[in-house]
Amino acid sequence: MRKFIPLALSLLLLLSAAGCGIEQGEEPEKVSKTTMMLDTVITITLYDWTDASTIDLAFEEIGRLEKILSVEQEDSDLDRLAKAAGKEWVEIAPETEELLRQAKEYTALSEGHFDITIGPLVALWDIHDGTGHLPSQEELDAVLPLIHSDDLLVEKGRAYLAREGMIANLGAIAKGYIADKAKEVLVGQGVAHAVLDLGHNILLIGDKTQGQGFTVAIRDPNSQENPYVDIVSATDKSVVTSGIDQRNFTDGGKTYHHILDPFTGFPADNGLASVTILSNTSTQGDALSTSCFLLGPEKGMALVESLEDVEALFITTDGQLIPSSGYEAYRAER
Repeated sequence: MRKFIPLALSLLLLLSAAGCGIEQGEEPEKVSKTTMMLDTVITITLYDWTDASTIDLAFEEIGRLEKILSVEQEDSDLDRLAKAAGKEWVEIAPETEELLRQAKEYTALSEGHFDITIGPLVALWDIHDGTGHLPSQEELDAVLPLIHSDDLLVEKGRAYLAREGMIANLGAIAKGYIADKAKEVLVGQGVAHAVLDLGHNILLIGDKTQGQGFTVAIRDPNSQENPYVDIVSATDKSVVTSGIDQRNFTDGGKTYHHILDPFTGFPADNGLASVTILSNTSTQGDALSTSCFLLGPEKGMALVESLEDVEALFITTDGQLIPSSGYEAYRAER
């Protein structure tokens, strides 16, 4: 089981200046740094900025939160919570409390499909880097009863998993939350134009200057040959994708992806290949991309349409693009 998501080619690609409509020679001054954190390559680029050390402050915040929120970090809040499951309450940091509460809200919003107590199932499949374990029905029957968000209790400064063997895994929401917190650090330093690229999570601060929005390409999850299927242009937005090609393995000629259904125990199989969410925060985009994928095309899109300032692009396994009603406003000219 990985901390968050593994190193992989992102579904979301930030396009070049030419793609942003800025002519040659008009590229704003920028600084950029790349590092490996959260089991993915993270690149932060600041536009109209010259001090690269500012980016280090964001990286420090990402590292601090990873140590708190990753279930695989020894002595993290999530690690201690899993070890104390069914035994005792665990003291947690304010950030952990905030994120656990938000996760439980998305559980309700998604009719139980988004459930961070899915940890035992994630550990059982152990999908990463093209490998994994195809569990037997007996193995699935042993862990499925442990998945129930109502048995995760959260109070001020502490949390409790009601049954031994339960594991809370924040992998479907933590990276978005961490991206939002890193953005807060940069904005607090005065940064007004930037891109935080955390693999499949792109978070934009302002525009690229000169009134030009950033353009982000959405990759084709069904093809290794086509670079992307669509392009969006956005300012001060989050663009997050969950898809079948991000983490998977093949067994007996069949490919199994990492987006696991907490009701069946198997990877979701509803005709969707990816879900891209445009929203104001990466926390929301992270949680909704997984929730909508698990809900399927009809219920997932109904959820998107019920929310303010949220748009989406669903891509089916047969290559169909299904946009939300307001998605067209973000579609860039090609």
